[in-house]
This record gives sequence, structure tokens and C-alpha cells, in this order.
Amino acid sequence: MQVKFAKRIDNMKGSEIREAIKLTLKPGMISFAGGLPAPEMFPVAEMKDAANHVLEEAGAVAMQYATTEGYDPLREKIAARMKEKYDIHTVPEQILITNGSQQGLDFSGKLFLDEGDVVLFESPSYMGAFNAFKAYQPRFMEVPTDEEGMIPDALEKILQTTERVKMIYVIPDFQNPTGRTWSLERRKAFMEIINRYNIPVIEDNPYGELRYEGEAVPSLKSMDEKGLVIFLGSFSKILAPGYRIGWICAAPEILQKYIFIKQGADLQPSTVSQMEISRFMELYDLDAHVERIRKLYGSRRKLMLDTMKETFPAQVKYTNPKGGLFTWVELPENMDAREVLMKCVEKNVAYIPGGAFYPEGGKENTFRLNFSNMPEDKIVEGIRRIGEVLQSVMQ
Repeated sequence: MQVKFAKRIDNMKGSEIREAIKLTLKPGMISFAGGLPAPEMFPVAEMKDAANHVLEEAGAVAMQYATTEGYDPLREKIAARMKEKYDIHTVPEQILITNGSQQGLDFSGKLFLDEGDVVLFESPSYMGAFNAFKAYQPRFMEVPTDEEGMIPDALEKILQTTERVKMIYVIPDFQNPTGRTWSLERRKAFMEIINRYNIPVIEDNPYGELRYEGEAVPSLKSMDEKGLVIFLGSFSKILAPGYRIGWICAAPEILQKYIFIKQGADLQPSTVSQMEISRFMELYDLDAHVERIRKLYGSRRKLMLDTMKETFPAQVKYTNPKGGLFTWVELPENMDAREVLMKCVEKNVAYIPGGAFYPEGGKENTFRLNFSNMPEDKIVEGIRRIGEVLQSVMQ
């Protein structure tokens, strides 16, 4: 075919996460690859009840076109929840409903990035953000990151010496892929820097409510005095990803531009999905539902970490996340996690190699494990199989 595509397509490729999830379809495969919630936690009966209420009470409204900004009762509930959970004092008018928070990433790239602009990331960071931004042909730069978050001195040095930095993307709470959470001191230092340089920040927070130990840390958006932080939230991890309902919270002048972008992209979010989630929150206790999720995931996290301690070689390091869905594994520097994965797949167990989470590549001695999706017996068996492979290749 002699079809000519746009240049931006040259930089785009399939998501390694999406490809890895295909491994779950193989019979007998124990997969720690995707960031999938536990399906047994989906409130199927409750959502059926909520859907019936919506269709019986306002079916014609639910099936009609609606506003780009989103369903007002749901925006009101989100604004109230953000104040309660994250100390973010906002109003419904500063909330835009999106088709998952991933759409918020794509829109952020469209809003802020021209070809050759620079986006700063934690090192490592969420590969889905790389894929969302690549279409706009920016340059990616990693900011050195430790257990407490982005290192302030390193961030400031980059901002002092790098032209055309247009945006910073961060996941301060239970980061994907490492599971780490930024300390309060690190958050304050970060905000002081971005306020001086007036750099927009995308604070991606899909996991913030899934804390299993310790005290909550204030969000970056709650410290935002200049309107530089754009907060992305989602119902995917606390309710069900299939609804594809997320949101953007931003200063009015920024949010208006997001609204223009959404009008050109898909006109509006799903009216039915929004109304069903809003009705669920009226009929049922979402906090109680989230608490049940936390109890299950917290137990699975502990089981995975305990099994890793028992079965992994002593030279292997891994994070101890206080929440979220992932732990991050670091092998000795001379090892390649992709090669190890091939041996693991032969034993019907899978994970995501870590190199894909570095925008500049490298660090192939790392990998990510998800603990939310697999039941307890498969967590023990799957980690045991990975441990056997590691023991065999590290002898």
C-alpha cells in the first residue's frame, strides 16, 4: 500500500502493558503483568441496581447527548470527594469528566506539547504516559528519583539547564511502576520549585485511595497556589475500569482549554456510565466498597512480599509499597529481566520487564509485579515459580 501516514505515527507503538495482558489468555498462565483490579471486587449486583434506577427514572436522558463537561451530579460528588480524600478545595465547575484518566494524559499532551518540547518524568514512570505523549513529538527526560520521590536538586538543575520544558508528569501516591510514595517534605520542595519556574504539573492519582498502611500525605494539588497542578482521577481502581470514567481537575482557564479539546475528540463522556456511577454513590456506600478493596489488596500485597522473601535470592531487591497495585523488583545489574521472563513464561508465570518504564531506556534488570488481580493461591504459586527461575539463573 502506498498510503502516507502522519510523521507522529512513526513514534507510536503498541503498549507493552496491553501486549503483556494478552499473556493472561494463555491457559494456566499466572499473570502479574497487568495492573488489573480483582474482578471479584466489581459491584456487579449493585451496579445492576443502579442501572435499573437510571433507566427507569431517566432512561431517555441517559441515552441522549449531554454536556461536554460531564453530568453535574457526578461532578458535584467528585468535587466533594476530592476535598474529603485529598484536601483539594475545588468546585464542580473545575471538574471535566473524561473517558478514563488515560484520556486526560492524551489531552494534556495535545494542550501543552509542540514538537521538540520537553516532558519531565520520574525515573522510572508509567509507560502509558509515554505512549499518550509520543503523538505530540516531544522529548522525554528522566529526573533522578529515590524512595521519597523526585530529587529536588536534580529537578532544579534540569530546569536551569534545559530549554523548552513544558510539563512535568508525576504519580506521587503508590507510583506505577515502583509503588513508592513521595514524602511530605519532598512534595513541599517540589512545589516550591515548580512555583518558581511556572511549569505545569500533571498529578496522576489513580491509586490514591488504595492505602494499606500509614497516614495519607497531602496531594500536590492541595498545595497548589498558582493553578499549575492538573489533577487526574479515576473510578477505574475504586469501582470498575470498564466504565471508563475519570476526571481532570484544573484551574478554570486551563480546564476551559481541556473542554475545547474534548469537544473535538468525542463531544462528551458516556452519559449512561456517569449517571450509573452517580446513582451507585447515592444508593450505596462507596467508602465501604473501597475499604473492602483495601482489605483484599492489602492482604495480597503482604502475601506476595512474604512469599518473595521466602523464595527470591537474597541479591534481589524489591519495594515495600504502602498502597496501590505494584511492587518493583531489581535484579543484579548484569541480569536481563526480559531473558528471565522468557524462562518464567515457560513455567506459566508472567510479569512486565522494567526497561519499558524508563523513557530513555535502560535498567533492563528490573521488573514490575501486580498483586491485586491474582487470587491468593496463585500469588504463592506464581511467586514460587519466579523464585525458582531466579535461583536457577543466579547460581
